[in-house]
Amino acid sequence: MGTAESILTHSDERAFLGHPKGLFYLAFTEAWERFSYYGMTALLVLYMVNQALLPGHLENIAGFAGFRSAIESLVGPQSPQALASRVFGLYSGFVYFTPVLGGLIADRWIGQRNAVVIGALLMSGGHIAMAFEQSLLLALALLVTGSGFLKGNISAQVGSLYRRDDETRRNRAFVIFSTGINVGAVLGPFVCGALAQVYGWHYGFGVAGLFMLAGLATYLYGYRYLPARVASHHRQTGNLTAREWRRTLAIGAVIGITISNQVAQYQQFNVFPVWVQQHVARQAGGYTIPVPWFNSLEALTSILVAPLLFLLWRWQASRRREPGDLSKIGIGAGLSAVTNLILVVAILSAAGTLIHPIWPALYCVGTGIAFMYYWPTLLALVSRAAPAKVNATMMGIAFLSTFVSNTVIGWIGGFYERMSPREFWALHAAIAATGGLVVLLFGRRLGRVLAADAKQS
Repeated sequence: MGTAESILTHSDERAFLGHPKGLFYLAFTEAWERFSYYGMTALLVLYMVNQALLPGHLENIAGFAGFRSAIESLVGPQSPQALASRVFGLYSGFVYFTPVLGGLIADRWIGQRNAVVIGALLMSGGHIAMAFEQSLLLALALLVTGSGFLKGNISAQVGSLYRRDDETRRNRAFVIFSTGINVGAVLGPFVCGALAQVYGWHYGFGVAGLFMLAGLATYLYGYRYLPARVASHHRQTGNLTAREWRRTLAIGAVIGITISNQVAQYQQFNVFPVWVQQHVARQAGGYTIPVPWFNSLEALTSILVAPLLFLLWRWQASRRREPGDLSKIGIGAGLSAVTNLILVVAILSAAGTLIHPIWPALYCVGTGIAFMYYWPTLLALVSRAAPAKVNATMMGIAFLSTFVSNTVIGWIGGFYERMSPREFWALHAAIAATGGLVVLLFGRRLGRVLAADAKQS
């Protein structure tokens, strides 16, 4: 980073609430972006199942005939719901894969600031294209590509606003930044879901596009307060020692375990909305509850439960009973299993009638709590325990696990109509329970490897 950029990055550091002005432009930009992303994602499968992939509409989508032929050449003929699940799995998976490429391009050629602008422009175009039936595939391609440029690079800019030795303020900055993500995740499905139900799908998608444009405008307004390029600090190089290899492999195993948690949770954006639409009595006081509002409840739970979990863990730590990282991940898996069993119990209790909305609401609350047990814990574990030589690489692999899990849920969702709903959600309970069982069987061994090697490194 040049001298001028260093001055830009670290000047006026306590301009607002003890943090640089740039942090709040980044946080609000991310809030707008997450609003548009989660709002659109909550509508996508429902839109495809109820309109876009039905006869009379499917033929209007540019390029879809060839795309469908390619999919069906691999997995056989697909119903609209199964095809929607495959499309969703590919889209949501690659949203978490392309940031790896976007980060490389920013680091080597164009810088993070330019990359975020390009990403926001592409995503704005993608959301606007979602408002037109003909451009569905183009829209998804723009969103995936734009996410690649924006997602990782805007997070990197947050950390670069602070000096390397300013860990306390940097950690607080990421809490503020994450709050923007959570607020967007709550409001996006809530607003877009209501508009789509009252005025039609394309209004919901159109509003998502407007909020993405608001995010771009926010970023450009704060452009001068943001670093053009994140500094590449000196990193340790050389081959890993045998001890470091052992620790790296143990971290890789933990990341693999969490894929089962993610599969059990992320189905809430794919098949869960279809199931709610088909089997839940959504009438309340003369009003029909929009399906995406259940997704908002999950995100809201994650926000509300976080301080309660911090208090619980602090209380447990004062009595030397706080669960370790592996135990927290295992608890998250157990909660995911129980959460999916809630839907099984609801289906059995309803005996063929429509299900009371309290049951899917409890499911969403459960997934929100389970998420807070396993995902932040995984990121903290990787950041702390991964050898310095491969720390960034292992963090990237942690996020790539989300690419794997979303691709898997798309594949599993293709079998939804071949199973009963009870069997489908019992399968997801079993998938989550498998992760918990692996932690029970191998958690102590993995924990000893990570603890012993960390002390000796």
